[in-house]
Amino acid sequence: MPKHKLSLSVQYPDARLKERILRTDVRRWVQAALLAPAELTIRFVDAEEGQALNRDYRGKDYATNVLTFAYSEDEDSEVNEMTQADIILCSDVLMREAQEQKKTLAAHTAHLVVHGVLHAQGYDHEDEEEAAEMETLEATIMAKLGFAHPYQTI
Repeated sequence: MPKHKLSLSVQYPDARLKERILRTDVRRWVQAALLAPAELTIRFVDAEEGQALNRDYRGKDYATNVLTFAYSEDEDSEVNEMTQADIILCSDVLMREAQEQKKTLAAHTAHLVVHGVLHAQGYDHEDEEEAAEMETLEATIMAKLGFAHPYQTI
């Protein structure tokens, strides 16, 4: 799979993961999920900011693991159109989920990054067919990155 042009900003307003989840790894995970050129921001936030964003933009008053704000999403757009999005990862939720699911922090974060990047490119899981397609693609990308299938439990 060819590498696509990527402009990436990785932000750590919640600095707890700055030394554990490195920018170079985030870039590699994003690049693995890119199907076209992209301008992306990956932002690691605490539960308070994650909850506020989820409440204000989705009407759900709790912190969730990943939120994707896609700015270039258009079902009629051409494949080579530039993808633009902000992907918000809630450190509190992803650390808790990694522990609960008995996954490494890197594996779970990589999965959420891949998941968010796919959402930014128009993939969704609103119905069973879309969910199956997205999960298959996620598993393929994760395997190429050297991680286990993200939806298989131990």
